[in-house]
Amino acid sequence: MKKLLVLVLSIIILTMPLSGCEGGYEYFELELLGEYTKELAGTQLNVYNWGEYISDGNYDLMNVNKEFEKLTGIKVNYTTFESNETMYSQLKSGGVSYDIVIPSDYMIERLIKEKMLKKIDTGALSNYKLIDDSYKGLYFDKTEEYSVPFNVGMVGIIYNTKHIKDIEHSWNVLWDSKYKNMSLNFNNPRDAFMTAQMLLGQDLNSTNKSDWDKAAKLLKKQKANLQSYVMDEVYGKMETGEASVAPYYAGDFLTMYETNEDLAFFYPEEGTNIFVDSICIPDSSQNYEAALIYINFLLEPQVALHNAEYIGYASPNTAVINNEEYYYYGNEILYPKQEDMPTVQYYHDIDEEIRKYYEELWLDIKLY
Repeated sequence: MKKLLVLVLSIIILTMPLSGCEGGYEYFELELLGEYTKELAGTQLNVYNWGEYISDGNYDLMNVNKEFEKLTGIKVNYTTFESNETMYSQLKSGGVSYDIVIPSDYMIERLIKEKMLKKIDTGALSNYKLIDDSYKGLYFDKTEEYSVPFNVGMVGIIYNTKHIKDIEHSWNVLWDSKYKNMSLNFNNPRDAFMTAQMLLGQDLNSTNKSDWDKAAKLLKKQKANLQSYVMDEVYGKMETGEASVAPYYAGDFLTMYETNEDLAFFYPEEGTNIFVDSICIPDSSQNYEAALIYINFLLEPQVALHNAEYIGYASPNTAVINNEEYYYYGNEILYPKQEDMPTVQYYHDIDEEIRKYYEELWLDIKLY
């Protein structure tokens, strides 16, 4: 229902009449702040992004990549990943050259340390000024040289109110035998460990191996309770009621809620992870100038709004945040009031020894 309403917001308020049609897709009459040419027409741009993480023309919203191609003549080759670790492995292997990747904060910190990113000339981005200052100069890129914020989010717990009438607002629900075979957990080590670390009151970036041992022990105990480990599969399981409880990213809850209004969400009382996903240019990029143009296009108010409404995450773009016509304007899940803000921790890139240690623990948990 919500995304049908976006039709009214996006077309009537934010665009002129539609200007063309190709293969069933109707192009928008773009209202752009930046200047764009076709000097790089015929070149290709390889984009590697999370699944369900860009407006793709569904729900009467903009197809961002098609609009960019029409505007610039640059062909976008778009592929997706499910985790930061998968993305890192692909970059590290060197098998494919990407021009744009959108990792999370701690992974950006690692990529910078390993000299796997090109510096971004923010002076060439006329729309960089639209990024809220609170998301600039963060710990993983203090000099604002390697990344441009794209989305902001926190992790919480989604549950089905039809199956669960009263729920403890704690990470402990993932271990509660009442939800045996109906609960899920992340299928990636950093987020899965976080659910146990928060319950144990640990530092998410602990360099103490005994902390990771304790968290691993707790995750092994949890495994008997779980239906499965998931990433994007969480959508189908929670939307259909196949599962009843799952930790996941707040923005994705809002997407699931559109399909199943029996779903509800909370931030656990022990605290949670906060993250900033940002746009980067890998060192292997073969089309740097096109990458800069693409980044500037993503920052356009109209484009950023469509992305924010499609993805459902909090936006770092002031043109979106301050737009009272934005569907999620003032949404208390995405933009909680200060008094309702949970205790949060960022992930940091942990030294290699500890990282390998918890990755080995994770493999052991999965085989347990």
